[in-house]
Formats: sequence, C-alpha cells, structure tokens
Amino acid sequence: MEVKTDTKEKFTVIRVETPEMSATMAEELDRQMKELLKGKVRNVVLSLQGVKSIGEVAAEKLVRTQQKFYEESASFVVCELTADVEDFLDKIDLLELMNVTPTESEAGDIVQMEEIERELLDEDEI
Repeated sequence: MEVKTDTKEKFTVIRVETPEMSATMAEELDRQMKELLKGKVRNVVLSLQGVKSIGEVAAEKLVRTQQKFYEESASFVVCELTADVEDFLDKIDLLELMNVTPTESEAGDIVQMEEIERELLDEDEI
C-alpha cells in the first residue's frame, strides 16, 4: 500500500495512493492511524483521492476507525473521495456515517472547529 503522510500543526494528512483499498490494507492503515492517537498530533485527515475502489469490509473498517478516534477525543475526517468510491459508500449506507469533505482544506477546517469545540467543552467541565 502506497501512503504519504504530512504532519501539520493540528493534524496529520494521510494520502492513500493505491487504486484499490482491500480489507488487509484498511487493517494496516487502521494500525498506523491508531499509533497517531498516542502522539501529540492526534487528529487525522485521510485523503482517498488516489483510491478508485474500496471493498465493503475495508469501508466498514474505516468507519470503525473513525469511531475510535472520536471516542478518544480526536478528529478523523475523510476527504477527496472519487465519485466511484463515494457512490459505493452511499450504496452500502456508510457514507452518512463518515465525516467526509470534498477537499483537504475543508477537512482541515473541520479538524480546527472540532478542536475548538473540545477545548470549550473541557472549559465547561472545570
């Protein structure tokens, strides 16, 4: 699986550049992303621009990974889906469960907003 990472101030961008995402690849990606939860920059923007097709099991794994991030008070945003992948995710009723944006820039904005939201909630608890 070909993946490129770019760490920014508040999030890490992971760009998958393999045309087909299988369950095995999603499992490996899940392991890599969960390691980020242990670090200082815990939020992830996952760009699937290079992915032309995704298996159902792989898609379900991404949804579970996203849920794990939110349980750990970290953001996980998927961006730059190809039309085929977006249509497939919609067809199997997973698209609505995912935090998806059209562009990486918008995904970064979501992460920033969620960070502010978490900070405000933390202040309310004090």
